[in-house]
Amino acid sequence: MLGWTAVAVILLSACSGKRDWQLTGPTMGTRYHITLVAVPAEVDRGKLQQAVDAELRAVNQEMSTYIPDSELMRFNRSKVGQAIPVSAPLADVVALSLDLYRRSEGAFDITVGPLVNLWGFGPEPEPELIPTPAEIEALRTVIGSDALQLQRNPDLLTRTRAVQLDLSAIAKGHGVDRVAALLRRRGIENFLVEIGGELRTRGHNPDGQSWRVGIESPNPKGRVVQEPIRVSGKSIATSGDYRNYYQRDGVRYAHSIDPRTGRPLKHRLASVTVIADTCAEADGLATALNVMGAEAGLQLAEREGLAVFMLVKTDEGFEERFSSAFAPYLER
Repeated sequence: MLGWTAVAVILLSACSGKRDWQLTGPTMGTRYHITLVAVPAEVDRGKLQQAVDAELRAVNQEMSTYIPDSELMRFNRSKVGQAIPVSAPLADVVALSLDLYRRSEGAFDITVGPLVNLWGFGPEPEPELIPTPAEIEALRTVIGSDALQLQRNPDLLTRTRAVQLDLSAIAKGHGVDRVAALLRRRGIENFLVEIGGELRTRGHNPDGQSWRVGIESPNPKGRVVQEPIRVSGKSIATSGDYRNYYQRDGVRYAHSIDPRTGRPLKHRLASVTVIADTCAEADGLATALNVMGAEAGLQLAEREGLAVFMLVKTDEGFEERFSSAFAPYLER
């Protein structure tokens, strides 16, 4: 399951203790990396990794658009107007997605997939010609999270139009949260879980301090840390458009599509990083704010007390902007 470009760099010390472990494996079209500190003696490393892999396979089976018989894809094939029973995890993610859709005034939309595919950022290769206005408008009439109706307890999901759901902008964050919950059930209280750049922290790092994470600079020459931050007990996600793009006739088309216009973003916001309690919310908010742009995004951040850091393109390079709630995390 591929999501938006993530640009967070994890700054770790080497694990030196006997019960300090690092686990890694493939998932969601990328890899997970887990750092564990002071693991309880009763936890078996092999069994723990098996449990992590099983949990992430479950997430994929629920929410992947690349698995034909996933729960999400079965829903996408369901009859319009029919209430479909869904699992609690899928209902939770859809509920959060609908909340973000409302809060961002449509900038975050889990039905935008057909437009992403039209512009050549889905499974199909880049188009030789950019989409026509008629093609864009035709798809805009069939997307929109307002076509979704969610009922809880029992969990039933209905689509009133033939929209197709794609959770790739939030599923990695949800996967991080699921792994974090698993670790806590095993009695592990000091960890950092990362999937494709989205991460969640708890407790302390191998040095006994808060976890240290670097926000990556949008540097085409390689991975460079723009700003280091220390954070514990929170989640971090970053969204940006500077690595996944193509050019046609001298015009740059980035992979981030604004559901409200049906077209790639044109503003100068290069990346946005969000700190939140859950990684799913941080993941979704980072995407929403990236679509909204620096001015509207920071207005939302200040209105809701969100911890947000942005890098905005200027003629000289990049300008840092951040919300009031983000300032305490900066190492200054």
